[in-house]
Amino acid sequence: MRALAASWRSLRTYATSNRPSRLGKALSLDHFIQRTRALSFYRHILRSTRRIADPKTRAETRKFARDEFERHRGVTDLGHIRYLLSTGKTEWESMERYIDGL
Repeated sequence: MRALAASWRSLRTYATSNRPSRLGKALSLDHFIQRTRALSFYRHILRSTRRIADPKTRAETRKFARDEFERHRGVTDLGHIRYLLSTGKTEWESMERYIDGL
């Protein structure tokens, strides 16, 4: 019985030890919301590129969008994230007007 209690104790200690999480640091609510908006915007761009008739241009546009998101992946300042989303949406809206004109 003591052996069982000791093994449960060691298991509980292992499960609740202060080891680093494999998931990384938890996001704040504001960061979570901005991350959700960024992912939503990225998906919107990918869906919108389907309207580009030329496959080469479509692929280049998707690559450019992905490269831009990857380039700014490490940004953690909420103000900067909001700025990037705002300017990105403005630029994409002007690009959509161009795409619709083709």
